[in-house]
Amino acid sequence: MSRSRTCELCGAALTARPHGGRPARYCSNACRQRALRQRAAREDSRRPQSAASPAASSAGSSATSTAASSTAQGLVLPRALDSFVGRRQELSQLRTLLRASRLLTLTGAGGVGKTRLALEFAQGLTRRDGRVDLVELDSLHDAGLLAQSVAAALAVGERAGRSGVDVLVRAIGDTSRLVILDNCEHLAEPCARLTATLLSRCPRLRILATSREALRVPGEIVFRVGELSLPPADAGDDPVDLLRADAVRLFVERAASCAPGFTLRRGNGRTVAEICRRLDGLTLAIELAAGRAGTLPPSDILAGLDDQLSQLSLLTDGSRSGPRRHSELAAAIDWSHRLLDPAEQAVFRRLAVLVGGFDTAAAQTVCAGDGIAPSRILRILCALEAKSLVVRLPGDAQPARFRQLGAIRAYAMERLLASGELHITRQRALDWLNGLADRVGDEVFADQGGGSLTVERDNLAAALAACTTGHDGASHMRLALELARVHYQQEQPSAARTLLTGLLREADGRALGGAVPALAARVACQQADLAQALRLGEQAVEWERTRNDPAGLANALDARAAAWLCRGEFAAAVVDLRECLDVVAVLGQPHDTAWCTHHLAWALLQAGEEREADVLMSRCLPMLREHAPWRRAAAALHTAGAVRLALGHLERAEELFGEVLRIVPEASFHALYPVEGLALVAAESGDMQRALRLYEASAQARRRLDTEPEAPWRRRLEHTATRARTRLSAAQRDAAVHGGRRLHGERLVAYALRERSGDHRTTTDAVLVVDDQNTLTGREFMVAELVAEGLTNRQIGDRLGLSIRTVATHLDKVRDKLGMRSRTQIALWVAARPKDGRTSLR
Repeated sequence: MSRSRTCELCGAALTARPHGGRPARYCSNACRQRALRQRAAREDSRRPQSAASPAASSAGSSATSTAASSTAQGLVLPRALDSFVGRRQELSQLRTLLRASRLLTLTGAGGVGKTRLALEFAQGLTRRDGRVDLVELDSLHDAGLLAQSVAAALAVGERAGRSGVDVLVRAIGDTSRLVILDNCEHLAEPCARLTATLLSRCPRLRILATSREALRVPGEIVFRVGELSLPPADAGDDPVDLLRADAVRLFVERAASCAPGFTLRRGNGRTVAEICRRLDGLTLAIELAAGRAGTLPPSDILAGLDDQLSQLSLLTDGSRSGPRRHSELAAAIDWSHRLLDPAEQAVFRRLAVLVGGFDTAAAQTVCAGDGIAPSRILRILCALEAKSLVVRLPGDAQPARFRQLGAIRAYAMERLLASGELHITRQRALDWLNGLADRVGDEVFADQGGGSLTVERDNLAAALAACTTGHDGASHMRLALELARVHYQQEQPSAARTLLTGLLREADGRALGGAVPALAARVACQQADLAQALRLGEQAVEWERTRNDPAGLANALDARAAAWLCRGEFAAAVVDLRECLDVVAVLGQPHDTAWCTHHLAWALLQAGEEREADVLMSRCLPMLREHAPWRRAAAALHTAGAVRLALGHLERAEELFGEVLRIVPEASFHALYPVEGLALVAAESGDMQRALRLYEASAQARRRLDTEPEAPWRRRLEHTATRARTRLSAAQRDAAVHGGRRLHGERLVAYALRERSGDHRTTTDAVLVVDDQNTLTGREFMVAELVAEGLTNRQIGDRLGLSIRTVATHLDKVRDKLGMRSRTQIALWVAARPKDGRTSLR
């Protein structure tokens, strides 16, 4: 008698042969091949990704980018903390549809699992499919900031003369890229306009959107995400039959995670199946209900869902798919809420004002009170997370951050409004943010910080929208300044300038002293509006000279010096920075004194005073290297390297540039400065081929990231590259240019740092020849690895699901590309590769 099975990829029915043998796992070779690619992609995605974070490189230049950025070919996706259940047919369909259209929109009821399906689909893509970026829009409510929010999520900073959509178009260009726009429904029209523009101007861009309604853009394919499959009404209570339904499997897996030992059996099978039917297979509702399995049996869970409960207005207003399904989702949330104790309910609803997420300290400040001690908040947070009413954000950020999902936060806000606590809770959030702002305000050079308020951007924006200029004028101005600082540090100068312009126009705008025009001057430098930058810098200094605030005056002088530097008026910058240093020295803050000393040294270097700059750097570098945040330490080390290079101390300059390269993220555009410094060192040392290779690698990366160095630095680099080209033969020049343009990421860092054993230059260049001209495909590299394990062609074919002839063809290509004839040589080559060598494969 045959035994029924299903394909592990698409779910199609399989039938085992009566005579037994190894059971089939897939219905076809196509499914087998796709499953293999997915496993390979998951293995690659588990390798560490590099977060992009820039480091300031000169006086007045400071920027940070989102920690969600990645290498050019990496995935920028959150790692799921639980298993993905079902949806195999949907995943297969999505692959087909996205090949047929560049815009695919997943629609469906709230809580049906659109976001999770999109992320699971993206995780299954391979590196040859290009980069993947996730843009979460649920906390964005200002349509005018859509393009800037997308740019921030993609780690794209604005450049002089370009902003908004133009920046995105320039950054994406003709690269192969998939952008996931998550939760578009509340911004459907602006998302449609932005999507249409990007797709028309970026030929290799694909967009996967999730929304409760279609975007209605020409060429869009709408894919409705249905509910999870349910068992038929007459399925009985046989666990084997019931577990064929994805909804039941999801319930069982989530229930077992909070109630170890929970299993589906004949005694509870009918009840679990009825719970899933009552919730119509909605993913979020099932997960919420299953989360109660730790405290209630399935029969009580089902009884709780039988009550007539309130509906979430967010999920019922304007729904075209009927309210029944949505009211059941609301019932799951409402019922789960009613099972909380009073303290948990109070914390749950108060968290709704923290739209951008929160850590424990924020929750304690905002949610404590009225009988709830701050010491109880952490326990309550853990309880809410266990009940799926709060989720922990992925990553290793310290302290840990949490958030409420959009639908749950909407419900919590309704409860907060009904409780009459909305005003007082918002005031607590305002006080908490002002407390963070006070700590930032204690810094002399707060504009160049990037501290605790950077991660609170969405909370700042929400609090700013909630408070009025009339009643909360001081808080409104303070929060606007801090939000502008965050935008500046994240290279979003247009948004910063809008806020600062409003502050400068207010009648009592001088209440903040010169902090507003000083920051506005730095923002104008980012936008290359040099006349405006100088005017604002002078205004900042003028305002601060009327106040008795040395820290404010020092910051204003530093901002005006930045404007002078951008204009190339180095002598004027030196004058301002000398006065700034005198003012800061009186404050008795060694770190700020060291930072200002570094700025003065940079200005002196530009003015041709290398020796004085060297003396100053010897004073401030130990402090900044040991105690400053890595961004400031990297900037100081770069300045010290540039000074030593100007003095002809080449070995010391190379050491300093190498130190910078080791502490900055390799995907950051600020990692290009030490690479360029090493190119200059190589040229001065007479190694023109290395100099040109490093220069071309950096120039290629700058074109991709749409960024340019400061004018003096750029002119010196271009002069060095021209000199190298003239001194090399045509063959040497072509080899250096070709090799440099293929260097990126870890390979570029390794080459720049000479991290190969033996004769560094010879070994590294030899590896480049193999990697650049004879790169193996992913499948060829797999074959080479299995050869190194000692497998025969037949065994390799069985492992990869290929025929023996196909394996032999791949092996011939490996031999040709590597110039090797024997399997032993291939095995030795694989063994000599770095463990993460596969990341350089195309």
